[in-house]
Amino acid sequence: MTPRVLFVGRGRLSLPLEPWLAKKWDALSEVFELHVLNAGTGGGDDRFTLLPPSAQAFYPRLSFAVATAIRAQRPDAIVASDPFVALGVRAGRSLARSRARLVVEVHGDPRTFTRGYGSPLRRTVAPFADAAARAGIRGADSTRALSKFTSSVVERARGLPATACFPTYSDLDAFAEAPLAPVPYEERLVFVGALEAYKNIDGLADAWRRVARERPQARLTIVGQGSRRAVVDRLVADLPGSVEHLPAVEPAGVIDALDSARGLVLPSFPEGLGRVVLEAFARARTVVATDAGGIPDIVTDQRDGLLVPPGDTGALVAAMTRVLDDHELAVRLGDAGRVTYAGWHQTPAGFAAAYRDLVDRSLAGAR
Repeated sequence: MTPRVLFVGRGRLSLPLEPWLAKKWDALSEVFELHVLNAGTGGGDDRFTLLPPSAQAFYPRLSFAVATAIRAQRPDAIVASDPFVALGVRAGRSLARSRARLVVEVHGDPRTFTRGYGSPLRRTVAPFADAAARAGIRGADSTRALSKFTSSVVERARGLPATACFPTYSDLDAFAEAPLAPVPYEERLVFVGALEAYKNIDGLADAWRRVARERPQARLTIVGQGSRRAVVDRLVADLPGSVEHLPAVEPAGVIDALDSARGLVLPSFPEGLGRVVLEAFARARTVVATDAGGIPDIVTDQRDGLLVPPGDTGALVAAMTRVLDDHELAVRLGDAGRVTYAGWHQTPAGFAAAYRDLVDRSLAGAR
């Protein structure tokens, strides 16, 4: 019997789905009778019911929308995309008097929700958000993590590691299939990601000022946008020949940025896994990153990248300088990264199979 599963998420969707995202949901549709309740816009796909994207509109409607979806779909299991969404799902499940199993996903440390994004004013609600996240995880029947780190977040909240641990599907074919470019002799590094506090944008800026002082020929490309944009703008203004900022680019532009660099620099405080690391490895580029969160699950220090303690600006400067100094090192670590990528590569069918196994285990009572 094919399980009926309701997926509930906050990440914004746009219908019709982009081809890379359609691969994920089409694969899941092969193993589940599914329906998706999600924030987003557009239409034309009856598998999806979309709620308004803004948080102010999404959360007040969530419980009632979940109850309505449960009554219409009668799911065997419900998947909540994060612990905060899980609270609304639990309320909706109660309204519908459903006994569907609840699977809660943990993609990162929920504490960064109020500490790592946006305005510092978010910190004022940190104790309440932390308590809500713990309640969302503890109320799960089963859980899914992305890495050893996010499984430890689950264990800290409920006393049990995650029921299953496997990464979110990402279509990296464009990164892996495009012809590889040789590692350049130009002394350039690239950062790709959100310009937010948890990515340690301030630490990156401080470190690069020190690198540029000693190596005026070195270059840094920063790709991304976010609430710490002003830090990057100041860096570009102060070092116009050393730093360039690309606010947003398509995947082809990210490939070009990676190909033009010796390696990726990712000075984040703990994050769930680090998709951009796999993108860099797919391009045979090494990584200078922090030894924290889910990154060490992918990167092995001195084999395919260089790991530094989070928040250690001096260590970050030293690691970046090593890659800029030593072209042969960058090539060797990048080649090893390409091998590492092959071990992490995930097909849509493989992702769907992992999810089917988790739901089957949950329905059988796995915690």
